Amino acid sequence: MAESTSKSRKTKAMTPINNAYGHLQPQALDVEKAVLGALMMDKDAYAVVCEILRPESFYDPRHQSIYAAIATLSMDQHPIDMLTVAEQLEKDGELENVGGPVYLTELTSDVASSAHVEYHAKILSQKHLARELISFSSRIETKAFDETVDINDLMQEAEQDLFGLSQANMKSDYSHISTALMESEEAIKKAAESKGGITGLASGFHKLDDVTAGWQPSDLIILAGRPAMGKTSFALSLCKNISVDYNEPVAFFSLEMSKKQLADRLLSQVCEITGHKILTGQLDKLEWERFDKHIGRLFNAPIYVDDTPGLSIFELRT
Repeated sequence: MAESTSKSRKTKAMTPINNAYGHLQPQALDVEKAVLGALMMDKDAYAVVCEILRPESFYDPRHQSIYAAIATLSMDQHPIDMLTVAEQLEKDGELENVGGPVYLTELTSDVASSAHVEYHAKILSQKHLARELISFSSRIETKAFDETVDINDLMQEAEQDLFGLSQANMKSDYSHISTALMESEEAIKKAAESKGGITGLASGFHKLDDVTAGWQPSDLIILAGRPAMGKTSFALSLCKNISVDYNEPVAFFSLEMSKKQLADRLLSQVCEITGHKILTGQLDKLEWERFDKHIGRLFNAPIYVDDTPGLSIFELRT
């Protein structure tokens, strides 16, 4: 009878988990241990992973505390090894919670080298991102079932949260100064070859281009002014110059004017006809000739207009 019970227990212990009835959170506990062991073995390893991992990148709460202690030691410019990490954990009141010095010893004894620490860190980062996406989708799903929640507000919230999630997990690689110097050298050579030293997109306003050398990649230009001071007209002039005169594509988002109003203003500029005559159609013979001659330039210009009213910044980004 005892033998039968023993076999029953053994059989039960060896029965695999049926994942059809539930999902485990994305995790890689063995990799977490390998990373922490490598960080306590190699004093330079933390510099390799510090931009990839945060304490919450680890699934096991014990590992989160250990990594936080390592980050604190690095910030304070203290050496990182098993003894200093144990001391820092004790200061934080977490040493016993993580399993004491015995567990730290296990972490370091299971790792032979820190050679793959960056690769392992990227695995943990991906697992953490997967967990965040699961949490994000679950939260949005719950709110979507709530009939008291405005769906448009929920859409904006979802876009904002997802954008924040992607930004938080972006990593900018460092590069040697020589890379930036090579880019500057190319820009200088390009400017020397161009007329007037324009290296970016010409705005068509020559004095402005003299100051800016043209609109440069990654520039954010803000046109500021009080209402009815001509900001939209000036922006359309820039749009017309860049698209019609220089054949560069432009996307124009208008929150206050319709596509028809924008088209009328562009026609007025390109055909050199007053806006009032464009609206009323009262053109004389010469103006009709100019209209017929120049409207084709606008038809072929790479201008794309979105006149969605009340467009949010997140919808604009989408």
